[in-house]
Amino acid sequence: MERTVTVVPEDGLHARPAAKFVETANEYDADVRVAPTDGDPVDATSMLAVSSLGVASGDDVRILAEGDEAEAALDALEDLLSTPETEA
Repeated sequence: MERTVTVVPEDGLHARPAAKFVETANEYDADVRVAPTDGDPVDATSMLAVSSLGVASGDDVRILAEGDEAEAALDALEDLLSTPETEA
């Protein structure tokens, strides 16, 4: 399964949004990868790999998932990337 999502959080996939993305990807029984639309996918459960993509707000990313909870993982990650980050 695959989805293309536009990244909304102001920090893109850096720092806190990246940490939340990795944490969410780890919650599901699925092999989840993420990639820029023109790049190679990386392990979505690795903070280092996700941060290294250099994804900024407004960029499109492809999220790929395989496994028993692939669709649920895609739903949660799409929701996360489509929602502006709120101040804690």
